[in-house]
Amino acid sequence: MTIRLNKFLARSGVASRREADRLISKGRVRINGRVVDKLGVQVEEDHDRVDVDGRPVRPEHRPVHIILNKPSGYLVTLNDPLGRPTIRKLLPGLPRGVVPVGRLDLESEGLLFLTNDGDLAFRLTHPRYEVPKTYAVRVDGEVGADTVARLQKGISLDGKKAAPDRIVLLEAGPQKSQLRLELHEGRKREVRRMFEAVGHRVSRLRRVAFAGLTIKNLPVGEWRTLTLREVASLKKMAGLSGTRHTAAKKDPDRG
Repeated sequence: MTIRLNKFLARSGVASRREADRLISKGRVRINGRVVDKLGVQVEEDHDRVDVDGRPVRPEHRPVHIILNKPSGYLVTLNDPLGRPTIRKLLPGLPRGVVPVGRLDLESEGLLFLTNDGDLAFRLTHPRYEVPKTYAVRVDGEVGADTVARLQKGISLDGKKAAPDRIVLLEAGPQKSQLRLELHEGRKREVRRMFEAVGHRVSRLRRVAFAGLTIKNLPVGEWRTLTLREVASLKKMAGLSGTRHTAAKKDPDRG
């Protein structure tokens, strides 16, 4: 079967399609020993040898879909050259090729989805599909109705408008305020920067839902495999079909 090289790399769990394009452009990918640096190249999935940084890659045909309730203090990456704590320490049995979809910054907590299904990951992070993300936010100081209205109207970040799809003020006091907001974008530190723009520092940020998934009954630092129904719902939201998936086994020798 012939497919685009970036899709092949995504299916292999190497990177998202967009990141795969960057790897190709930098000359880090070889097909049958030859460097490929042009986008749009096709690869014969069952016959061509593909290497990234000198290592062979193959599509992972056993889909894995899991969610993690990430604690604060862990980087959303599987390897850190500086030796800082990463989510891999929380996922010792993580199969090769399974990567986080989207990101949470070091201090942020909550739901993180991981998969080796490159097509699903691509669609869940693409703005076109408007996948909802819900956050519980605690900020310093008292948030008033005028501030909520200003956030609803939209804040300029890097010259582009950023606004929640929905925002609810749950509690307001002189020391702290609690809010819940939903948005579908995934810009870097977007929630924190939105509140900073209206004069409130975020002291705690938790993602409590993503694409219909929640962390209800999932303790902090723990993970679980999605049910068939949850996988089917995700694929429906992303415009894909099929429900086949595989559980990740807690095997410390893998990954």
